[in-house]
Amino acid sequence: MEYQITYIVLAAIFGGFMAWGIGANDVANAMATSVGSKAITIKQAIIIAAIFEFAGAVLAGGEVTSTIRKGIISADSINGSPDLLVFGMLSSLLAAGIWLLLASKKGWPVSTTHSIVGAVVGFAAVGIGTDAIHWSKVTNIVLSWIVTPMIAGIIAYMIFQSVHHLILKQEDPLQKAKRFVPAYMFVTAFILTLVTIKKGLKHVGLNFTDVQSYGLAVLLGIVVALIGGYFVSKVKPNPKKEKRFHFYTVEKVFAVLMVITASGLAFAHGSNDVANAVGPVAAIITTAQSGIVASESALESWVLLIGAVGIIVGLATFGVRVIRTVGQKITHLTPSRGFAAELAASSTIVVASGTGMPISTTQTLVGAVLGVGMARGLTAIDLKVVRNIFASWVVTIPAGASLSIIFFFLFKFIFG
Repeated sequence: MEYQITYIVLAAIFGGFMAWGIGANDVANAMATSVGSKAITIKQAIIIAAIFEFAGAVLAGGEVTSTIRKGIISADSINGSPDLLVFGMLSSLLAAGIWLLLASKKGWPVSTTHSIVGAVVGFAAVGIGTDAIHWSKVTNIVLSWIVTPMIAGIIAYMIFQSVHHLILKQEDPLQKAKRFVPAYMFVTAFILTLVTIKKGLKHVGLNFTDVQSYGLAVLLGIVVALIGGYFVSKVKPNPKKEKRFHFYTVEKVFAVLMVITASGLAFAHGSNDVANAVGPVAAIITTAQSGIVASESALESWVLLIGAVGIIVGLATFGVRVIRTVGQKITHLTPSRGFAAELAASSTIVVASGTGMPISTTQTLVGAVLGVGMARGLTAIDLKVVRNIFASWVVTIPAGASLSIIFFFLFKFIFG
C-alpha cells in the first residue's frame, strides 16, 4: 500500500484518542457509583481503574479481533477495496473519539460501543452502500436502549429493597449486616467471576464449559464470603458518628463491598471494551501491511498497550465530569445503594453475555442507578438530568455516523 506507514501512524494516534474517550466516559461510569456514594475518592478510583482496566485490557484483551466491530458490516462487502476499509476505520475512530470528547465535556454518559457502531454505519452507508449494513444488528442495539436499563433498574430495585428489609429496617442493623453481608459478598464474587469468564477470558482462548464456569464462580464466591465475613465480624460500631447518622458503621461495611464490585467491573470492562479502540487500529494495520481485507485481525501487544494507557489517561483527565453525573446528579447514593446498583449492573451484563444481547455498560449502570433511586420514590430522582442522558443516547449513533461521513470523504480526498 502506498501510504502504509502514514496509515499505521494515524491509526495509532486516533486509536489512542478513542481509548482516551473510553476512559473519560465509559470507565468513569464503572467508577461513578463508588465515588458518588463516597465509598472511595476520585484518586482511589483512578488507581483501582488503572490497575484493573489495564490488567483486563492487556491480559484478557485477546490476540485477535473481528475486523468490523459488532458485525455491523461483513468484511466480504469490501473484499476488493482495502483502501475503503482503511479510510472507513480511520474516520470511525476519529468520529467516535470526537463525539466521546464532546459528551464527556458535557458530563453525558454515552455508550462507546454505540459511538463506534454509529461511525461504522456512517462510513459504510456512503462508502459501500446501505445494502452492506446488517440493519437487524443496528435495530437490536436501538432496542437495547430500552431493554438494558430496564432490566438493570428492576434488579437494582430488588437488591436495594432486600438490603432495606433485611438490614436497614432492623433494630440492630450492624448485627444484621454482619449476618447478611457475607451472603451479598458470595453473590457479588459469583457474578463478577462469571462476568470475567464470559466477557474477559474468552478473548484469550480460555474457554470454560458452563459447568466449569459456574463451579469456579461458586468456589470463588465461598472464598470471598468467608474472608469478607471474617473482616466484617471485626467491625466495631462508632457511637459518636452514629449519633449523626444511624447507619454510619453499616454503610462502612458496604463501602468495602463496593471496592470489590468496582475492581471486578473495571477488569471486565477493560477486557471487553478496549476492543472498541484497538479493534479498528488492528484492522487498519493488518490491511495496510497485507493489502487484503481479512475477517479477523491480529492484535499486537503495543496496540493493546496504547488502548490501556489511553483509557487510564482519559479517566484521570476528564472522567470526573461523567462520574459527577452518574454518581451524584441522578440520585443521592450511599454505599448500600451504590452496591445495589453495581451488583445489578454486573448481573445484567452476565444475563446479556449469556443471551447474546448487545449491551452498553453505560446504559446498564445508569438504569441500575435509576432503579435504586426509584426505591425511594420518583422525587429522589433528578428527572432533568435523566432526560439529558436519554437524549444523548439517542443522538450518539447519528452523531457518530455524521462525523464519520465527513472524515471518510476527507481521507478519500487526501489519500484517494
